Amino acid sequence: MTTTVSDISREKSAELFEKAKQYFPGGVNSPVRAFKSVYGTPLFIERGDKARLWDADGNEFIDYCCSWGPLILGHNNEEIREAVQNQLGKGLSFGAPTALENDLAELILKNNSKIEKIRFVSSGTEAVMSAIRLARGYTKRDKIVKFEGCYHGHSDSLLVKAGSGLVTFGETSSAGVPKAFADETIVIALNDKEALEQVFKDFKDQIAAVIIEGVPANNGLLIQDKDYIQFLREITKQNGSLLIFDEVITGFRLGFEGASKYYDIQPDILTYGKIIGGGMPVGAYGASRELMSCISPDGAVYQAGTLAGNPVAMAAGIAALSILAKEGFYEKLEQTTGAFVDELRSFIAERNYQIKIFTIGSIFWFAFTDQEKIQRADQIDPASMEFYKKMHRELLNRGIYFGPSGYEVGFISAAHTQEDLTHTLLMIKESIDVVYQ
Repeated sequence: MTTTVSDISREKSAELFEKAKQYFPGGVNSPVRAFKSVYGTPLFIERGDKARLWDADGNEFIDYCCSWGPLILGHNNEEIREAVQNQLGKGLSFGAPTALENDLAELILKNNSKIEKIRFVSSGTEAVMSAIRLARGYTKRDKIVKFEGCYHGHSDSLLVKAGSGLVTFGETSSAGVPKAFADETIVIALNDKEALEQVFKDFKDQIAAVIIEGVPANNGLLIQDKDYIQFLREITKQNGSLLIFDEVITGFRLGFEGASKYYDIQPDILTYGKIIGGGMPVGAYGASRELMSCISPDGAVYQAGTLAGNPVAMAAGIAALSILAKEGFYEKLEQTTGAFVDELRSFIAERNYQIKIFTIGSIFWFAFTDQEKIQRADQIDPASMEFYKKMHRELLNRGIYFGPSGYEVGFISAAHTQEDLTHTLLMIKESIDVVYQ
C-alpha cells in the first residue's frame, strides 16, 4: 500500500513568509498565494527552468501551474530570454511608441481572424475593464451580464456574485465595491438558457454586453456545450448587445485563436492576458475596426496606459508567439495532454475512485466527484476540496507543483518532457492512493 512521505522542508519559505507579513496584507501580493486552501505555508520560488521550479529551501518541483497558465513554453525559454535581454540593453520603458508594438500586433492579427484591431494594456484585468467600457460606450447602455463561476479580474463592476433568484442583480463579492456598481451587473448561472432569456425580457434595451470566459477555468473547468455558446451569440445579436469572450486563460492556450475558434464563433470583443507577452505583465483587447474606432484618440471611449505596449513585454511576446504560430504546435501539445489524462483516467477507473478529470486543449482539472459533467459553479461540492487539499500536500512532498486551490486548473507546457510526464503520473497515482487509503 502506498504511504505518505515526509513533508518537504519549508523552513526558509516559512521565514520569508513571516517577514512578508510585515510588509503585505496576509504576507502576499495576491490572495491565492497565501496557501489558505491547502496545507502549510506558501513556497517562495527562487527560479524556474523549462518545466521545473526551485524554492528557497532548494526543493525541486515539476510545475503544472505555469504562472497560472501563460507559460505555455515553460520557464526561462531561451528565445524569450534572449529577446528580453536584447531589449534590456536598449531601455525598459519609454512611454512612447516603438516598432515592437507594430510587430507583435501584426503577428497576432495575421494569425487571428477574430479581431481586426487590438489595443495593448498591462494585465488581463485591465483588458476586461476596457472591453466593458468599450461595450457600454458603443451600445450607449449600462448593464452587463456575467455568469456565476466566471472570474474576469478584480475591477469593481465584475467583482460580484449571484443573488438568490433566477435573475438577480449581482451582490458585491468584495468590500469596497459600491452597491451602485453591482446594480449594473446581472449575474446568472451558466448553462441556463431560460435565465438569459429572462434577463433580456426584464431588461430590454438595457444590456450592453454578455461576458463569459472562453472556457470558464477559474472555478473548476466548466466546459460549455457548443449549442449553448451559439445561443449566447444569437441572443445577444437579437437584442443589440455585444458578446465579450474573456480569453485571458484560453486565448493562445487552446490555439492561436483560442476558444472562439474551438466554438467556431465570432465574439464582438475578445480579451487576452500575459501569454501574449511570454508571461510578462501584459494584456490586450481586440475587436472589429468599427468597434475599435470608438477607442480614444479615434473615438469617445477613453482608455490609456503609460506602460501599455511596454517594449520588454512586446519583445518577449514576439519571441513567444512566433513559436506558438508554428504549424503543429497546438496539435502536439493537445495530444500530449490527452495521453497524460487518459492514463490517469484508466488508473482511476481501475481503482474505482470517485474522481473525474476534465480537459480541453492543454488544460485539465481534477474534480473529486462521480458527475460526468460539471458546467455550473453550483455543481461543485465545496466538501470535495478536502480531497484536493490532501492530494496537493502529497504531490508537493513528491516534487509536483499544482496551484494551491482545488478550484484551479492545471496546465501542460511544451517544456514538459515525456520523462517529466511519466514521473508525474507515478507521483499522482501514489498521491491519490494516499488520499483514498
